Amino acid sequence: MANTSLNSSQIAQAIYQQVTPTLFQRNAVYLTSIFAGAFAFEVAFDTASNKIWDTMNRGRQWKDIRHQYIQKAEEDEDEE
Repeated sequence: MANTSLNSSQIAQAIYQQVTPTLFQRNAVYLTSIFAGAFAFEVAFDTASNKIWDTMNRGRQWKDIRHQYIQKAEEDEDEE
């Protein structure tokens, strides 16, 4: 009985053999894939860093405390 299971290096080699001719055959496809990958990385990194920043600074940012100052301003206007 033949062993049909593939190890990780065989899987990586199979993926490489499929992707390489597809992406690197033409310069336009290669550049498009680089730009698309860079854009996707930028969006993911920006979203993740904003979530981390917002979590670490919860309660200290204007978007978190704005309602307190708006209520005070409305109360001051009502008293005048």
